[in-house]
Amino acid sequence: MKSFNYVINDELGLHARPAGLLVKEAKKFSSKITLTKGERTVSATQLMMIMSMGVKKGAEVTVTVDGADEEEACAAMEKFFQENL
Repeated sequence: MKSFNYVINDELGLHARPAGLLVKEAKKFSSKITLTKGERTVSATQLMMIMSMGVKKGAEVTVTVDGADEEEACAAMEKFFQENL
């Protein structure tokens, strides 16, 4: 299991467009990818669950990757967050 923390820098937070891209990216991997904010954890492949978290600019999220391709998936997720959020 691998994980990293990321502080959202996007002015609009984790809104519809980047959330949709995040889901698309997460579905490329067989590993289970989750996002955690506070006490709430959701699958990175479920758009509506991500949107319901209400992640705003400045909020810290933890991305956790667990599975066969976790090294590759975690690196790709970290790159995705840095480039898009």
